[in-house]
Amino acid sequence: MQVLILNSGSSSLKFQLFSMPDETILCSGIVERIGFNDAIFKFKTGKDAIELESKILNHKMGLKLVAQHLLDKNVGVIKSPEDITIVGHRVVHGGIYFSNTTEITEEVKEKIKALSSLAPLHNPANLEGIVVAEDIFPKAKQVAVFDTAFHQSIPEHAYKYAIPNQFLTEHNIRLYGFHGTSHKYVSEKSMAFLGKKESKIITIHLGNGCSMTAVKNGKSIDHSLGFSPLSGLIMGTRSGDIDPSIIFYLKDKLKYHLKDINTLLNKKSGMLGLTGYSDLRDIEIMAAKGNKDCILALHMNAYRIKKYIGSYAAVLNGLDAIVFTGGIGENSKFMRQLICEDLEFLGINLDAEKNNSDLRTIRAINKEDSHAKILVVPTNEELEIAKQSVDLIKN
Repeated sequence: MQVLILNSGSSSLKFQLFSMPDETILCSGIVERIGFNDAIFKFKTGKDAIELESKILNHKMGLKLVAQHLLDKNVGVIKSPEDITIVGHRVVHGGIYFSNTTEITEEVKEKIKALSSLAPLHNPANLEGIVVAEDIFPKAKQVAVFDTAFHQSIPEHAYKYAIPNQFLTEHNIRLYGFHGTSHKYVSEKSMAFLGKKESKIITIHLGNGCSMTAVKNGKSIDHSLGFSPLSGLIMGTRSGDIDPSIIFYLKDKLKYHLKDINTLLNKKSGMLGLTGYSDLRDIEIMAAKGNKDCILALHMNAYRIKKYIGSYAAVLNGLDAIVFTGGIGENSKFMRQLICEDLEFLGINLDAEKNNSDLRTIRAINKEDSHAKILVVPTNEELEIAKQSVDLIKN
């Protein structure tokens, strides 16, 4: 069967078409910099590779461009929309409603919509992808795989906030965690690489959205993102951890409306707020040219990650490996170097030559005497979503 996977990020749309169950990739690609006039579209098959720059202002435009190329007479890989058996969707926030992979119904869509306030950069894009896919591929089964599912194993003492109990019992306010599909995939790959079923691993997913997970024996036990995908690390446009009192100060002293504060923290902060750029590639280029804001932002970003490495090493009571993944984690040699500096006391020793390698496979980039391994593991959320989607429909 042919399974199309749509992975809508806050400013990107990744897609892969698989032949299952043999896991053959028939085509893949990405729409990057959604919301900009110079968005980039990449489409690759076994014989063709297309890259173009276009004005793609929202995810709907991006999805229609993907469908156009899938069905194209010259470069397309399907003859008809009916060739697609399953469309699997990454959905960021499942709240208390979804702890497992789920076939999409009208009720499911309503719940995804209701959770949009908790993931304002993602759930609306995820839902839009579902609606457009239903229109383009009406015969296909639509399946949702939730980012929050992997983190259901986090214990109560880690997921509960220190606010009155009724906010958890009556309103389900708690840490949910995100990027679960990626963290699950790379932690399993890392355990296999290390040859250890019992392991203490910190997975570091760095992209436009960033998160870290403490993984013990394959189970998530703590995570940097919380009730929504706003806390934790500094991200492309999201602030990450801040003192909550800042929100009251903005409202009471500076007279910001709550809606504007929400927009400020989710869409105008992070690396964008610090530098004027949300794409780390642009920030690294400007830093190399001496831009002080960009240099400082990169060091702030690495510093925040170091803090989480230290706290999660304590939570795990040891450390077998740290794992870099995601667009930045896999590709930014500079950020990996910056993050790993001065962590020798944790047994983390980066090998500069190995770090500079452009290999696209799972690899260790630590020195031989490093107590903790430093791994780069290319994530494949799309394959993980495909496997979970097929398992659901077959069962």
